[in-house]
Amino acid sequence: MDQITPATLAYDPVAAARQVANTATGRACEQDRDEGFPVEDIADLARLGLLAAPIPSDDGGVGLGEEPGTCQLAAVLRLVGYGSLALGRLYEGHVNALQLVARYGDAGQRARLFTDALDGHLFGVWNTDSPGDCLRLGEDRRLRGVKTFASGAGFVTRALVTVKREPGALPLMLVVPLEVGSRADLSGWHAHGMRASATGTVDFEDIAVSDDEILGGWDDYHRQPTFSGGAWRFAAVQLGGIEAVFDAWRGHLSATGRSGDPHQLARLGEGAIAVEGARHWVERAALIVAEDELAPERIVAFVNLARLAVEKAGLDVLQLAQRSVGLQGFLREHPLERLSRDLATYLRQPAPDRALTTAAAEILTADGTASDLFTPGGIL
Repeated sequence: MDQITPATLAYDPVAAARQVANTATGRACEQDRDEGFPVEDIADLARLGLLAAPIPSDDGGVGLGEEPGTCQLAAVLRLVGYGSLALGRLYEGHVNALQLVARYGDAGQRARLFTDALDGHLFGVWNTDSPGDCLRLGEDRRLRGVKTFASGAGFVTRALVTVKREPGALPLMLVVPLEVGSRADLSGWHAHGMRASATGTVDFEDIAVSDDEILGGWDDYHRQPTFSGGAWRFAAVQLGGIEAVFDAWRGHLSATGRSGDPHQLARLGEGAIAVEGARHWVERAALIVAEDELAPERIVAFVNLARLAVEKAGLDVLQLAQRSVGLQGFLREHPLERLSRDLATYLRQPAPDRALTTAAAEILTADGTASDLFTPGGIL
């Protein structure tokens, strides 16, 4: 099939994501291995136009993730995550990178990097430094150091990375072109789940940096609410993983003739409440970020609550599903086993306690009633 582009008449990114999810589901078990990677699924994302869809419409995309496409992006991320959480993690990073390019890139950078996305390059955002050190930009305009926990290492060919002059300094964004298979070390990624995400260490030592690879200014990366507000995207991917666990659980109860057990029904009902609650949190967080009508601190507070609500829903569904299915759900041949490992791993996002306490502090100092907290036009 010829590659579909977002410029195609009546292009539907949600329908494209559903196709990707259907095929990714069938491949996920084979990819679940050390140094695994969803090569064919990434090719499907490109072929079906999803690698290019986040590009603004004026630049050849459909502006997926921008108003009015925000709810579409939430659905796309959820569907891709349903098919494979590892694939969803990679696609969310690609979307994040393109949105940062759209926000902070100059005309030349936008034209060049969006053309790369249209040509099928996979982007990623890598911001984690090795303990006690950081990826540094030297006075000679060469890089020194590595990035760790880089998903898609060896496969991402356009890496948006943060660099500093020294540890603790303000970060600067760069978009660094990489060759497939170069500079990546996956030997340290022996994770419980998300094995197919090719997460590892990437060595940037001695790469020369040109002016057109510098994106924005110092500390633009941390500008709020863009920085923390973007957490709703990974929550949307997590939601897809939660739904996949829920459906595997439902399927097991039906296949084993246990659908008439009142205790099983009670647990399933509780799981359904958790799934639907997570969906509402994700969709509203996406809209609040897109509408941008609240104070930045209030937007960040809501998104922080949303990501934690989704995390809790995921943990609840995992516990309920494993209790319902029992030991069979821990056997490798059972579909729940891999899905549970991937979800439990991907739910571990950074600084959950800080997200909760900063959201609570914002709420505590707010005026008005509870209904005013996150309502545009309410008391801020």
